[in-house]
Amino acid sequence: MASASSSGIALLADAHIGGPGGGSQPLVEELDSLAAAGCRRLVVMGDLFQVWVAHERYETEDVRQVLGALRRLRGQGVHIDYIEGNRDFFVAGSRYADAFDCVGVETSFSAGGHDYLVVHGDGLNDRDRQYLFWRWLSKSRPVRWLMFHLPRALAHWSVHRTERQLSGTNFRHKQEVPEAAIRAYAAGRLGSGFDRLLLGHFHEPATWAIDGGEVRLVDAWFNTRRVEWVE
Repeated sequence: MASASSSGIALLADAHIGGPGGGSQPLVEELDSLAAAGCRRLVVMGDLFQVWVAHERYETEDVRQVLGALRRLRGQGVHIDYIEGNRDFFVAGSRYADAFDCVGVETSFSAGGHDYLVVHGDGLNDRDRQYLFWRWLSKSRPVRWLMFHLPRALAHWSVHRTERQLSGTNFRHKQEVPEAAIRAYAAGRLGSGFDRLLLGHFHEPATWAIDGGEVRLVDAWFNTRRVEWVE
């Protein structure tokens, strides 16, 4: 069973179920243990699945199992936020949105005398224009319409092609953590209501003190097989 901190706030970043995160069962078991462990809020920091197009034609058994566990957890009174990552498409307003209290690109909370801002982390480097354009295009309304209306076989081919393209995007970020870009982003967000910034996406843990507060990179669930807790 997971062991909660005094805050009762858990972070789940980058599970990548169906990819490096493997099958859904270990995550489902952990989600089913969270309420009893004292979790009162779960922040899912994006990229829950290797690729998640939130439409029934793309639903897999892993999606059904994980979303079922999240609905059970929410039914036990746990507040659940979902932050869309770079591998998440059209979750807000979908048939899966009822598993969450809110779906968006960021969320915030207070704990232990600190004010936290949480974002996924893939879009913070405003100099990586090629990636930012691809990110905008892949989540645009025309692409949404195509993904929801293409013939089924072509739609599934598109998902697999998207996964291959995603593996090659944001390449500089994946080679090494872009600390300078992260610090620049944090400098613009912290000190104006927040003093802690939490990021996923980079798949490795790190903590840096900066003017106005602190930045924490949350390790990927597929690395640790456990949620992280806010102290």
